[in-house]
Amino acid sequence: MKYGGMRRFQSGLTPAVKYLVIINSGIFLAEFLFRPGWMGLLGLAPASFLKGALWQPVTYMFLHGSIFHLLFNMLVLWMFGTTLEATWGGRRFLIFYFICGIGAGLLNTAVTPGSHVPIVGSSGAIYGLLMAFGILFPDQLIYIWGVFPVRARYFVIGLGLIELLTALGGAQDRIAHFAHLGGMLFGLVYMKWDILGKSVSGWRSGQKNKRRLKVVWDREQERRKLQEEIDRILDKGRKSGTGSLTAAERENFGELSRKLSELEAREQAAEPGPDRWTGGK
Repeated sequence: MKYGGMRRFQSGLTPAVKYLVIINSGIFLAEFLFRPGWMGLLGLAPASFLKGALWQPVTYMFLHGSIFHLLFNMLVLWMFGTTLEATWGGRRFLIFYFICGIGAGLLNTAVTPGSHVPIVGSSGAIYGLLMAFGILFPDQLIYIWGVFPVRARYFVIGLGLIELLTALGGAQDRIAHFAHLGGMLFGLVYMKWDILGKSVSGWRSGQKNKRRLKVVWDREQERRKLQEEIDRILDKGRKSGTGSLTAAERENFGELSRKLSELEAREQAAEPGPDRWTGGK
């Protein structure tokens, strides 16, 4: 699949996105109907987490403060998550989703370690998905309010700047802006690390290929030298008769022939046959 260009958004729900939507919606409905008071236990309160509530960086992602909070996150999850899952596959998509969501919670905790106010929502993971989409499909048009077209790269950059300025400005809007920034940051690090890993892997493959080529070149040079010396002795024998060959030349001819045979045997053993390439049965 070619990245970096335009790509149509997925029309339906991919499996992992579908299950995330069902789980988030189901938990919200259960809390709305039965009021079990999960916010204090499962929401991410930095002070509680640092005192041992280690499950909170995961569980807080499945709680939402209002129906609008839930609907917005699920809408963005559907819009961008389905494209990413179709690109990566479900397993890699979920790994990325949880890395961004957990990373978002950890950054928020690092910034506000003494807070007892729990944060909830999958927004951190969602912002990570937006970062990944902007990197993979930078030229994809995103329509703000369904009217104004903006390329994905500029949309993500603008969103990040707004969140950064709002967070640094100390806005009192009860939104965890540092969690949003954390999701984007962990998404960026993951994406760049993945690209770097592929580059290193490609470099290593290139180095291995260079070493293989050098071995082939050295063997070819050795073969050429052996063949030239054998041809010289044979030419002398044909022109002046075998009696003209000295004892040293006769002995050298046998040694050269033996080395050439060994070299050809090594090359044949090293050359991959059909079964090695195709996994033949």
